[in-house]
Amino acid sequence: MTSVAPVGVPRQSYWELSRSSRYSLLFAIPLLLLYEALAVALNQGTDAGIRNGADVLLRSLAATVLGDRGPVLFGGIVALILLALAIRDRRRAGVSLRPRLFVLMLIESAILAVVFGFAVGIVTAQLLNALPPLAIGQASEMAWPVVFMVSLGAGVYEELVFRVLLVSGLLLLARTLFAMGKTSATVFAVIVGALIFSAFHYIGPYGDPLELPSFVFRTVAGLAFSGLYVTRGFGITAWTHALYDVFLLAARG
Repeated sequence: MTSVAPVGVPRQSYWELSRSSRYSLLFAIPLLLLYEALAVALNQGTDAGIRNGADVLLRSLAATVLGDRGPVLFGGIVALILLALAIRDRRRAGVSLRPRLFVLMLIESAILAVVFGFAVGIVTAQLLNALPPLAIGQASEMAWPVVFMVSLGAGVYEELVFRVLLVSGLLLLARTLFAMGKTSATVFAVIVGALIFSAFHYIGPYGDPLELPSFVFRTVAGLAFSGLYVTRGFGITAWTHALYDVFLLAARG
């Protein structure tokens, strides 16, 4: 059934709708649920074990705030928050959802993941004057199902931490504290966020050895994802990141 916009409400384009909270956040929920289901299955029914690093960081904060049950409940809490925000935006818009847009968003994410895979490698090679090794670090020592699960988690939780929280926070900081204009603040947030995103991969027991090629590779990837987030929103960026990681791992073996 075709939805009709109420009188006085202009019909929005795909580019506007797919960036809105009602589409962007709903689009991210299946990715989140798939990651959570795989994580529990591969970790033998427990919430402990191997998980994406950004996910572990957020669950540690959840444990501090919510106690011992915080990490167990965290994935469900995130899904409910995303759903609530999407429903609120849907009610404010006052129009029905168009399911085919989610198909177009998935196609866009897949195309962007392939484009990013080539573009990030080419840009890094130009900067280093050599082809970089795939920045997969200790993932090469993991079984394929585990690596696939971690890749999906990167799409959800690294985008939540490094784009939604970090880049958005840096934008707010630049606009309010440094009194930057919109363009300058966006450039500042994208660059600083990308550097922090790259550095995060070398922290903790599962962090990779710090090497210039992989650091540059991840910084360039961070610039691409941060730029995508500020232009296309959370949902498409999360799926693009997840598929991008999966494609890198497919290229590995």
